[in-house]
Amino acid sequence: MGSRKRFSIDFKRKVVHELGFRPVEEICREYEIQKQLAHRWKKEFEVNPNEAFSGNGNIWKFEAKLAEKDRLIGQLYAENALLKKNIDFVTRLKEEEKRKRRSIE
Repeated sequence: MGSRKRFSIDFKRKVVHELGFRPVEEICREYEIQKQLAHRWKKEFEVNPNEAFSGNGNIWKFEAKLAEKDRLIGQLYAENALLKKNIDFVTRLKEEEKRKRRSIE
């Protein structure tokens, strides 16, 4: 059982671009790819050119982008909570210093 070929984003974009000018059979022979694969790349590019060919060869999915945003929101929430704790800690330290200064004077 052979391993799957992995194609770069630039290679896929080049093939899709050439599909507009040359016959599919000629391009597939030249680059040694299946017609079905060339058509899939073309369709993916037409559906969403900005997000085409992201990931491990999978068609871009809304759910994946949403999951990434949820992860980022969680990370920001945790950072925000940490900063709030630090602000409270520093505020308490400053108040203690003020009390100590008043007691010394």
